[in-house]
Amino acid sequence: MYGRDPWGGPLEIHAGDSATEDERSRNLADFDRGALSRPLDETQQSWLLGPGEQKKKKYVDLGCVIVSRKIFVWTLGTILACGLLAGFVTLIAKTVPRHHHRSPPPDNYTLALHKALMFFNAQRSGKLPKHNNVSWRGNSCLQDGNDPSSTMKHLDGGYYDAGDSIKFNFPASFAMTMLSWSVIEYSAKYEAAGELGHIKEIIKWGTDYFLRTFNHTADTINSVAAQVGIGDTSGGSTTPNDHYCWMRPEDIDYQRPVYECHSCSDLAAEMAAALAAASIVFKDNKAYSQELVHGAKTLFQFARTQRGRYSAGGADASIFYNSSSYWDEFLWGSAWLYYATGNSSYLQLATTPALAKHAGAFWGGPDYGVLSWDNKLTGAQVLLSRLRLFLSPGYPYEEILRTFHNQTQIIMCSYLPIFTSFNRTRGGLIQLNHGRPQPLQYVVNAAFLASLFSDYMEAADTPGWYCGPNFYSTEVLRDFARTQMDYILGKNPRRMSYVVGFGNHYPKHVHHRGASIPKNKIKYSCKGGWKWRDSSKPNPNTLVGAMVAGPDKHDGFHDVRTNYNYTEPTLAGNAGLVAALVALSGDGTVKIDKNTIFSAVSPMFPNSPPPPAAWKP
Repeated sequence: MYGRDPWGGPLEIHAGDSATEDERSRNLADFDRGALSRPLDETQQSWLLGPGEQKKKKYVDLGCVIVSRKIFVWTLGTILACGLLAGFVTLIAKTVPRHHHRSPPPDNYTLALHKALMFFNAQRSGKLPKHNNVSWRGNSCLQDGNDPSSTMKHLDGGYYDAGDSIKFNFPASFAMTMLSWSVIEYSAKYEAAGELGHIKEIIKWGTDYFLRTFNHTADTINSVAAQVGIGDTSGGSTTPNDHYCWMRPEDIDYQRPVYECHSCSDLAAEMAAALAAASIVFKDNKAYSQELVHGAKTLFQFARTQRGRYSAGGADASIFYNSSSYWDEFLWGSAWLYYATGNSSYLQLATTPALAKHAGAFWGGPDYGVLSWDNKLTGAQVLLSRLRLFLSPGYPYEEILRTFHNQTQIIMCSYLPIFTSFNRTRGGLIQLNHGRPQPLQYVVNAAFLASLFSDYMEAADTPGWYCGPNFYSTEVLRDFARTQMDYILGKNPRRMSYVVGFGNHYPKHVHHRGASIPKNKIKYSCKGGWKWRDSSKPNPNTLVGAMVAGPDKHDGFHDVRTNYNYTEPTLAGNAGLVAALVALSGDGTVKIDKNTIFSAVSPMFPNSPPPPAAWKP
């Protein structure tokens, strides 16, 4: 009989074995001890232990490569950990609120610029656009020009001059010229401030109206509308007009006369300058730009052929905007027409010494260097100095252009506090009008010219200029402009901002009909509005951005509605304000546009000057 030997061999068992069960157990126990006394191989151990725990392999077979198990585990764990970490970071990035990088806050000049432009929205006449954004204004004077006695029709639109509702084309055209000049030089700054579209709308509202004041499709004309409305109240007249009455323009129901002129060289030349400058602003709108250029040419020809001052002969305008001469407008208008057309005949006129002499370029005087709605000589000299600085046309223009350039430098010297050409108040305001009322309109123009000429010099790689033997850097001019504008914005003895709506302390009783009468669905008659004129209460409507006439020569200011010498804003004044603000705005990285103004100017190849006369003994 055979049994199975657990240690790997047959075990024979004899049936006849008489050993007892106890003996067999003892024999087996001895056998087990003997077997365990020798080492067991792997197979024997597996038999003995059964399907127990197997020894872990040290390597992992990945098919194409065999790697250490330890390295494999660490690598896999690292990948999983990185994946979890990346997912966690992504989750945080998507759930935590983002903090966008904010650009630095706008400077005071940019903030004031936004407000100053809104003044023009408040001064609009005619049917207003939906986006005018002045809640207390509405359509007004839609019948202007429809007087049967007037040959000028459809004169709605344009701008009211100041706190009244008269449309004076002489200061209004100067205002549009100044605004266009500022856009030509600083369009990038307007764009950075988000106001380029707005300022172009303002200019176009003015130029569209100017094109209706004469036959702009004709090559020759013999008249132009100079004014709509009347303001003369002398002689005790009680006839309703724009000064006798105190009414919202929306409620005007009296007849508004149109003043035409047939000999108005100053007005026509200034309007020509406005249209010519605007044509450069709108050069990308070719059809409109050409329309403006054609109108400018027609007006300038009219100005040159039918000589005379528009305010002569006791005209109503002579009381408010009397023109002293038309020679400066000839110089100013011909310069702008040259830039707009590239026609050298306009440059030849602008550089005629006799014209410059008649305009007062060589004789000085107390108001020399003061740019205003009446005298554009200083502006024309700066404008023509630009030509010399950047294009240097040479002979035959160089001599007179050098004179204009030198005169401009002298004017810039006169603005500096080290010289005594002009007095200053104790608070530092330059007295360009020699202590007379309404000083700020002249100050902003000077600040604009100083900033602009400083930028001209920098763009021409010129670090400064000489005042006599002393050299001054361009930064000195900008400091002058900043101190004057800072005074206007509130850095003055009264801590008063003279721009309505800017700062916390500004005039509340502005001399302005529309701003002083509430919009309450009540129509106040000509005299019925007097109670609002004479009221001591602040204006119910804020004329945002209006620069008032300003303080007196002692830095004093009376916030009284009836005193227009302190509290009345004007279109021309605010145009200079806008120009000065945009020139000083920004962080200094955006400079002037050197080339746009020369878009129509052909390359210049200076002629050789004639040889000197033969020597004679």
